[in-house]
Amino acid sequence: MKAAYFMQNGAPEVMQYGELPDPVAGSGQVLIEIHAASVNAADWKTRVGYRQLTTTFPFIPGRDFSGVIKALGPDVNDLAVGDEVFGVTEQTGARSYAELIAINAAIVSKKPKAISHIEAAAVGLIGLTATIAIENTLQLKSGETILIQGGAGGVASFAVQLSKHIGAHVISTTSAINKEYVLSLGADEVIDYNQQDFTTVVSNCDAAFDTVGRNVAIRTLKVLRPGGRAAFIDGAAPKSERSDIQALKPNVERKRVHLDHIAKLITSGAVRVPEIKIYSLTEAAAAHRVSEGRHFRGKLVFKIR
Repeated sequence: MKAAYFMQNGAPEVMQYGELPDPVAGSGQVLIEIHAASVNAADWKTRVGYRQLTTTFPFIPGRDFSGVIKALGPDVNDLAVGDEVFGVTEQTGARSYAELIAINAAIVSKKPKAISHIEAAAVGLIGLTATIAIENTLQLKSGETILIQGGAGGVASFAVQLSKHIGAHVISTTSAINKEYVLSLGADEVIDYNQQDFTTVVSNCDAAFDTVGRNVAIRTLKVLRPGGRAAFIDGAAPKSERSDIQALKPNVERKRVHLDHIAKLITSGAVRVPEIKIYSLTEAAAAHRVSEGRHFRGKLVFKIR
């Protein structure tokens, strides 16, 4: 199979494209012909060595994908060859920047018929992260106010729409160029982080969801009301001097039930697919440069078939 991979940790230039051995579906697994795979921050963090997943080389990055089942391993009886599916690899895994992947059948789901493989690949990990953070970790309720940092990004764009679907009042930060995009997702208020310090204009929030990290994370805690809670996905939840709030780290577990939930949200129109920029696997280094720069809208997706 053709794949994008690297033989050592380093800059985007270590990414290569070439032929690697085909995977084989083991017990409980399915072999999937990948049609599209998306780029996530975890991919370049693994490439540079921030995430210690690269114990052997060549290493194929990539978490979420969409494709068609080519073969079933032993003990798989709830899916069939030819099924269109999407999914996200295990938390300690990767391997979706490739034409084929063998993966646990229990963590893939039927692709919504209303969207393409490219669109389905774009919503796997961001959908898992956003739904688990908003619904399970923060347990956001109708009528509450939530601040979502970085509203134009993949995870945050899903979270803005989901929060609005739940019935919350949604405030989000973004740059001026993305203001109209974030408003179109359903945000009630948008703050240009280049012009305003959000801590001076936002207060008394019931919940907050930080997708940006770094110095933004600890400052996010300042906008919470007593008893408020915040979820963080870029690194560990920061420690706070306040004892009257909660700083939480979502457990983005891989289960088919979560992917089925994402499919229903999209099929019902509650959440739409983010903006997508398409690359080929031969352009993996270029896609990583954009992802590592962090200032892009929506999702970067590889069209593989």
